[in-house]
Amino acid sequence: MFTTRSASAVVTILLGMTGTDSTAQTVTGSFMHDGIQRDYRLYVPPIYNGSSAVPLVFNLHGYGSDASQQELYGDFRAIADTAGFLIALPNGTVDQYGNRHWDTFGASVVDDLGFISALLDTISAQYNIDADRVYSTGMSNGGFMSYDLACYRSERFAAIASVTGTMLTTRLTNCAAAHPTPVMQIHGTADPTVNYNGGSGFSAIEPLVEHWAQFNHCDPVPTITAVPDTNTTDGCTAEHFVYTGGDAGSTVEFYKVLGGGHTWPDAIVDIGVTNHDFNASREVWRFFSQYDLSTLVGIPGDRTAGPVFTFGPNPASGTVNVRFNDAAPRVITLVNSIGQTVLEQRSSQPLVRIEVDGRGLYLLSVQAGDRTAVQRLVID
Repeated sequence: MFTTRSASAVVTILLGMTGTDSTAQTVTGSFMHDGIQRDYRLYVPPIYNGSSAVPLVFNLHGYGSDASQQELYGDFRAIADTAGFLIALPNGTVDQYGNRHWDTFGASVVDDLGFISALLDTISAQYNIDADRVYSTGMSNGGFMSYDLACYRSERFAAIASVTGTMLTTRLTNCAAAHPTPVMQIHGTADPTVNYNGGSGFSAIEPLVEHWAQFNHCDPVPTITAVPDTNTTDGCTAEHFVYTGGDAGSTVEFYKVLGGGHTWPDAIVDIGVTNHDFNASREVWRFFSQYDLSTLVGIPGDRTAGPVFTFGPNPASGTVNVRFNDAAPRVITLVNSIGQTVLEQRSSQPLVRIEVDGRGLYLLSVQAGDRTAVQRLVID
């Protein structure tokens, strides 16, 4: 999950080769979570003005790396400058060996799932984030962590992508994703760190990809296209697998880098055999940009045609206040992520307080006459 060059050497090289728009902002912050001070970077592109909700991409570093290095190595900033999304780059905690990491192996008691959820809340409170369009990607250990978010925080993430990561077979077996989950995997067949064929409790890459295609009910036979070999000196080629036809329009994509190492394709620094026939950051964003969470969990496309209501907090810990601007009779319904109605209440009061048991994603609908409005509710 780390590379052969030292982290400091990589940063020195990258800093000498990378530039961004001078009007962009890179914000650093920290807060206490579960008794530990956690810190992060946030890239805000120059076109962001807060007037409309924008997507958020989590970009997670690998083992032994950190947020600053990942910002440079798996660089999305130029893409964000034109596409208008924000980039969250949190830091993992330091393990007993002095390396920053994400607890995706069950080796520590750090609550990284809770931290990333809290960071999402923090950023959403300060910036106009589209809760339907939150995504996670990462390098190596950051790819493992992105899969954990897909499995155990699916109510908040629309899609994920892993570059050189995989999943523990035990986590794959116990994955609890609550909706069709678009997944992109990018992996080299000669990866010396996260073996393409699995082992030591890690899932092999092709069965991992096939698992997610099956979970999404995609067509079992992918379309396979050779990536044009535009760089004949990089020591590797690539194939692009696309599994289509999944539930709610979901797909699974896989870039198989033939002869590729433990690297981020088209990074500005080669650390091992790095493919330069495609750009991993551009492909990840292309993939993410197709999906929003409401579609994947089955919320109707028109969510503003029904009666007007507000509610909060969201996310909530169990108690939710639903407010109306009139006293008309209405039906309030709450449906969980697997389609079960967990609450149905009739009321004409301007304020209705509901209690929700069980963490996860819910659809809160209000019907008045023949008009219905639906919103997404998260219970932490």
